[in-house]
Amino acid sequence: MSRAYSLARPLLFRMEPEKAHRLSIHALKHGLVPRVDAPIDGRLRVATAGLSLPNPLGLAAGYDKDAEVPDAVLRLGFGFAEVGTLTPLPQKGNPQPRVFRLVEERALINRLGFNNDGHADAYERLDARRRKAGIVGVNIGANKDSADRVADYVAGINRFESVASYLTINISSPNTPGLRKLQTGEDLDRLLAAAIAARNGFAALTATAKKPLFVKVAPDLKRDDIAEIAHAVANHRIDGLIVSNTTITRDGLPADLAHRDEAGGLSGRPLFRRSTYVLAAFRRALGPDVTLIGVGGIDSAERAIAKIEAGADLLQLYTGLVYGGWTLPSRILAGMSAYLDRDGAGHIAELRDRRTDAVLADGPG
Repeated sequence: MSRAYSLARPLLFRMEPEKAHRLSIHALKHGLVPRVDAPIDGRLRVATAGLSLPNPLGLAAGYDKDAEVPDAVLRLGFGFAEVGTLTPLPQKGNPQPRVFRLVEERALINRLGFNNDGHADAYERLDARRRKAGIVGVNIGANKDSADRVADYVAGINRFESVASYLTINISSPNTPGLRKLQTGEDLDRLLAAAIAARNGFAALTATAKKPLFVKVAPDLKRDDIAEIAHAVANHRIDGLIVSNTTITRDGLPADLAHRDEAGGLSGRPLFRRSTYVLAAFRRALGPDVTLIGVGGIDSAERAIAKIEAGADLLQLYTGLVYGGWTLPSRILAGMSAYLDRDGAGHIAELRDRRTDAVLADGPG
């Protein structure tokens, strides 16, 4: 943690989490965050799913919900950023308070409920940066009261395909009732078929390249769920999976921990083992060619490397940034480079899948 953030964090943590979050967005938007000189290492460059990235570390969706600061985020050293989740119509989300810090565990619980300003405003911001460099993905969702959630996802693809580096279908938030049902069965097949048709149709109509299409899944999947999703992903030729969203379990948390039993999704360090296990399971189920983005509990170079060794091509974090501050990405990248020095590997991709079997043998925790 930088000295500046070590001084700022106690003040931020006295605020309600959402107020602190808005303050951080304001600081990035107005250039108030100190410049971060992230290391540049060619061994960390990654090419996957048609994307060419300067490094594998990205900012997960949920931080920049309305695409207000994607370029400021990239200047922190991230190789890519994902904005959203965005729904067709604006929605306020669930009643406050709805975000809780579990400081002792370096974790958060949130039940935000896809709070965002809707497609129109975010599209204008992304359209305005269309010619800027940098990989910016768009995470799309469905409105809580939508009569046809599949139609909401199609609307998101149609709206953002021209301004997104890639698109993510978020069907794994625990905070929109019934949303996770879209992860399995006929609902999943119908959604993926419609999403692929929309993506391909737009590309054909505009004579442009197809944008990569990812699906974000939950960490609370059973073995049969993983097999079913893997089959659907392969069948519909989805470009990749983001593994994973937050968990509804509270396994391993102390019984007397403040906020432990708040409803919502748990993120941060306690999610690491479970999400990494599910990541490894998907790598085994899908083989080497489908892009996997590992998310959950990354707050150090060691944990970043562990995700890659479990099967990840790319990485994302968010909660780690809350506790580690704006220099965390550059510190993780420096640590990854140092690891390659010690290991003797010529490229970060050489580490992928080294420990997938060991992670699966250890179990989800």
